[in-house]
Amino acid sequence: MKILLYFENESMIHVSGIGRAFDHQKKALTFANIEYTTDLNCTDYDILHINTVLPLSDFVIRQARRLNKKVIYHAHSTEEDFRDSFVFSNVFSPIFKQMLINLYSKSDAIITPTPYSKRLIENYGITVPIYPISNGIDLSNYAESDAKKQQFYESFPYLRDKKWVMGVGLPFKRKGILDFIEVAKALPQYEFVWFGELNSLLLPTDINEALSNYPSNCHFPGYVQGDVIQGAYQATNCFFFPTYEETEGIVVLEALASHQNVLVRNIGAFEPWLVDKESCYKGKSIQEFITLIPQIIEGELPSLVDQGYEVAKARSIDRIGFELKKVYESVL
Repeated sequence: MKILLYFENESMIHVSGIGRAFDHQKKALTFANIEYTTDLNCTDYDILHINTVLPLSDFVIRQARRLNKKVIYHAHSTEEDFRDSFVFSNVFSPIFKQMLINLYSKSDAIITPTPYSKRLIENYGITVPIYPISNGIDLSNYAESDAKKQQFYESFPYLRDKKWVMGVGLPFKRKGILDFIEVAKALPQYEFVWFGELNSLLLPTDINEALSNYPSNCHFPGYVQGDVIQGAYQATNCFFFPTYEETEGIVVLEALASHQNVLVRNIGAFEPWLVDKESCYKGKSIQEFITLIPQIIEGELPSLVDQGYEVAKARSIDRIGFELKKVYESVL
């Protein structure tokens, strides 16, 4: 069995969650001893596993069909998580949804990260078999490391002796960036740091205005990767992700794998795999976040790092590889 993994414009969107999911996919197949290629000129593969919804997607599927190959679509995207992202995204979301329906329906099977995103796609009227499989996490990258924490503090010395809150993601309204700033305003005793960036021309006016006018305890250092961001996950006092919509949220898995206390918005994407007050803390409003963050940081609420780590462990890359293998075999 040989898989053609396809990811269009990887160089442009590798910093997104979809980009990291693709990296995890390759590692998962390696763990499961599944041969794969990313060479679009390859013809001796058995299954096209396509990851992106971009201009060449339809062509790549038609090319696979001409070769009598099976097609699996990895549904990282939904209309719901397209909204409140790029400039004009809400205007174009109905068109985007129709494009998703058209492309996803051309596959033999769909893989999507959570039961929640499976339900969304089923509600589009798509009848192709859908398998919920986590994007997975490479636990080894987030193992406790004093060296990584030291590297982080060398890059961000102003945080060394501070209590601080961490957020990660593209600066979209959907990701909760505006809420993150509002919570920071209400909690000046803590530093708030959001890692992630996007060209301002692609962002709506209200987001650009917010990113030009924020409190002094709020910081936007841009995109950070490798040992530095892995050190940040371990060094922070609380990982805060007030997103309104996700298909899974790889950054949450990264925080859990780092033995970090996690605070997320109480949304469908985190059900049932994240349980409030058992593996993480959940809030529904800015005021609830303002209340919960000091309680988490000051130890007024129990630490859930060990329970959270078990959630990440259940989604480790090696396990995901064998789940993918089962889907491949069923399609063949």
